[in-house]
Formats: sequence, C-alpha cells, structure tokens
Amino acid sequence: MSLADQTRAVGSDVPVSGPPGSLRARASKYALLPLRLFLGVTFIYAGLDKLLLNKEFLSGKGGDSLATVLESSRDAAAIPAMIDLAQNDPKAFGIAIAAGEIAAGLGALVGLWTRLAAVGGMLISLSLWLTVSWQSDPYYYGNDLPYMMAWVPLIFAGASVLSLDMAFSRRRRRKGRHIFG
Repeated sequence: MSLADQTRAVGSDVPVSGPPGSLRARASKYALLPLRLFLGVTFIYAGLDKLLLNKEFLSGKGGDSLATVLESSRDAAAIPAMIDLAQNDPKAFGIAIAAGEIAAGLGALVGLWTRLAAVGGMLISLSLWLTVSWQSDPYYYGNDLPYMMAWVPLIFAGASVLSLDMAFSRRRRRKGRHIFG
C-alpha cells in the first residue's frame, strides 16, 4: 500500500504508521511510553521531594522554602496575583502543588485517567512557568515551559499501551459497557 493510499482518507482505519506488525507500527504504538515514564517518575519525585526530602520547602525558613521563592519571584512574575494567592498560606499551597505533582505523575506512570493527569500536570507546569520561571531570560532557560508542552501529547493521545486505562477499556468492551466507540 502506498503512502498516498494510507493518508488518502482522513479518519479511515488504515494506519499511517505502516502495516500491522511492522517495526514502524510497533514503534508508533509505543512512542509515548518513554514520555509517560519520564513525566511520571519526574513529577512523583518532585512531589515527594517537596513533602519529604526537602525539609526547608514547607517550613517557611531558608533559601529553599516556598515562601522565599514566592517572595523573590513576585515582582518578575507574569501574573503576580497568583503569587499573592499562594503567599496567603505558602505551606498549604506547597502541599497542594506536591499532591498535584504526585497525582499527575502516578496517573502518567500507570496510565490511569491519563488525559486528566496530563491536564493536571500541564496546569501545574503552566502556573509555575507564569510565576517562578517567568523571569528566565531567554524564556527557554526556564524548565517549566518544556514540561508544560511535554504533557500536551498525553492530553491528545492518552495512554494506549501498558496502562490501566487500556486494561479497563478492554474489560468494559468484553462486558459490553464501553462508552465511546
């Protein structure tokens, strides 16, 4: 089958990635798995680091404390009101960010509610980019923007392989309770 035949009909069941079972088709099937693993492990570690490993982060004292980071970032932030909101209770905000990172990381890692986890991870990265990373000049020196963009493919595609989402979907199909397609 030629490439023109494969791409001819949008929405057809003909795979653009090659014939079923081919190396190209298998590579396409597993393409997002390394991204899921990287984001999952990274966000779980970031959340656990904030809660358990970095003793200064929630304490309000020291250079690594969230209160210090918020104070030093406020004037350079794209949306200072977001920092003002977090400064009302930095400890509660820090716990919420850490819990969100752990939830997004676990969702990506095990493939459970992957699209929702990816939206959460993207929103966390967006909020960090608009506040503490905004002062990075040039903008691509800040690490939160690439993380934000890394979540986008998982929002669109979800977790198709080695995921709880897929396992639950197959189970619903077998029992005749599949909701969408």
